[in-house]
Amino acid sequence: MFAALNLSCVRDERTLFSGLSFTIEPGEIVQIAGHNGAGKTSLLRILAGLASPDEGEVTWLGLNIRRQRELFHQWLLFLGHQPGIKSVLTAYENLAFYYGVRNGDGAQAIYQALEQVGLLGYEDVAVAQLSAGQQRRVALARLWLSDAPLWILDEPLTAIDKDGVAALMALFEHHAQRGGMLLLTTHQDLPGITREVRKIRLTSAELA
Repeated sequence: MFAALNLSCVRDERTLFSGLSFTIEPGEIVQIAGHNGAGKTSLLRILAGLASPDEGEVTWLGLNIRRQRELFHQWLLFLGHQPGIKSVLTAYENLAFYYGVRNGDGAQAIYQALEQVGLLGYEDVAVAQLSAGQQRRVALARLWLSDAPLWILDEPLTAIDKDGVAALMALFEHHAQRGGMLLLTTHQDLPGITREVRKIRLTSAELA
């Protein structure tokens, strides 16, 4: 379904990784691991179609994602280091915009998503007035609203408390059980995940 084929990435004349190939099938959870500077974020941006590899290609349903960008992004939910939300809008308005683009009105679903990330009571607060951790949770709330089969998440557990991590683990498990695919970076373990988490470790310039 989703494949990285012979990917190479060079930044500032340094090869972060090369010859990197792997596939992700429905129901799989894959963790990208490696030290700081190994290229994890660069890899995720390439896999999401936000950057180009120096060599190789990324395919979805057997076709290069850059040749079917609009279709691929309909099947993808990407959460990077930046929350990707509008600071002038409230938490509710941000989620309503995201949900409405895909599904139409869904007030109940939005309130449920806010409850899952511990932000009930903050729905009418402008995002600019929220803390960095709360802004991160607004972004994560989109996971509870998403029907995209492929999730690519960069450090989703950052600034999340123990209860929040448990809720995310249950959601990740549910997403995989229903045939979704999850690719993420995290420095933490994934407690509570019962299925095997496949780990891909980036070293200086090769797949370990």
